[in-house]
Amino acid sequence: MIHSSYIEISKSALQNNLNFLKSLIGPSIKFSSVIKGNAYGHGIEQFAPLAQELGINHFSVFSTDEALRTISSLSSPANVMIMGYIDKPELEWAILNDVIFYVFELNRLQETIKVAKLLKKKAKINLDLETGMNRLGINAAELPQVIEVLQANQEHVQVHGVSTHFAGAESYQNHDRVMQQFNVYNTLVQKFSKASIKPELKHTACSAAVVAYPDSHMDMVRVGIMQYGLWPSPEIYQQYMTSHEVKKDPLQRIISWKSRIMTLKHVAKGEYVGYGTSYQAPSDLLLAVVPVGYAWGYSRSLSNQGHVLVREQVANVIGIINMNLMMIDVTAIPDVHPEDEVVLLGKQGKESITVRSFSELSSQLNYEMLTRLPLNIPRVVVY
Repeated sequence: MIHSSYIEISKSALQNNLNFLKSLIGPSIKFSSVIKGNAYGHGIEQFAPLAQELGINHFSVFSTDEALRTISSLSSPANVMIMGYIDKPELEWAILNDVIFYVFELNRLQETIKVAKLLKKKAKINLDLETGMNRLGINAAELPQVIEVLQANQEHVQVHGVSTHFAGAESYQNHDRVMQQFNVYNTLVQKFSKASIKPELKHTACSAAVVAYPDSHMDMVRVGIMQYGLWPSPEIYQQYMTSHEVKKDPLQRIISWKSRIMTLKHVAKGEYVGYGTSYQAPSDLLLAVVPVGYAWGYSRSLSNQGHVLVREQVANVIGIINMNLMMIDVTAIPDVHPEDEVVLLGKQGKESITVRSFSELSSQLNYEMLTRLPLNIPRVVVY
């Protein structure tokens, strides 16, 4: 094993998740696969071609570099949409390569038109509206000018879509705010219709809204965390399971993270393990050293409380997580050898280490934990 750990991406699990999600939205609504944050840590170069193979042809990313990585990894053309950062020099690249990008302020629209005129090529834009998130988006006061500019430059811009993002659809405590946003969105969209500006797609729904707000599905949904087999929140999970009276989670985690035992070491009762004095052996121990630490995305906060799987049994992390190493207690696990597989995330036999349990122990959101997995951990597709 050249690298100290590797990530497996399950094709069958992804197919299961896409089938489930499409059953929720129906056949007429477009599906945009959100692959920002290195496909939520799963790897753009591995995940995007796999999703395309399974029928996805619209991808949402955050920045120009992610758009370039996506396009470079795909075997055939697809819609790629930049939802966030694109610098002025990169507008030309995006327009020339038919990349869709968010426009969320008048200045960006004017700059886009200027570049499109020079290139003599239409820019594909998505108008993002401010409806109450107060992050990015064209606000109501700016909208008349935006409409005026669009009407005067229809030969230079193609309005691919009009969108907004809900401020917390994963929690019912935000219900009133989400509904207010949806109402504001619909009001603003009507202004485009009255001005004879017809976007190809209206879209507002993220993963949580796909489940909690079916009226928000519109022409397209933007699905991130659920395609990877994880729920946006325990609340959304409970809402779905209760309302559909099902007992088995319909989603399957597509990611597994694995390493191997580097070496074994006997530690006498009373000896300390690793840096400092955070762990003192209560009895004679057999510990295994695993070549993964916080530099590889295994949080230092999991010191003395993380769990891994070895020979289909749970092993506790003991001592302080190092930059490149961790120690695990394998005293109670028979017949352990160097090079035995260690599962950091995923299943081994009947046991599993879930992203949720991993995240809760390290005080990280599942989104945060996944996106912190380093780029240089190898990712492979398994079937």
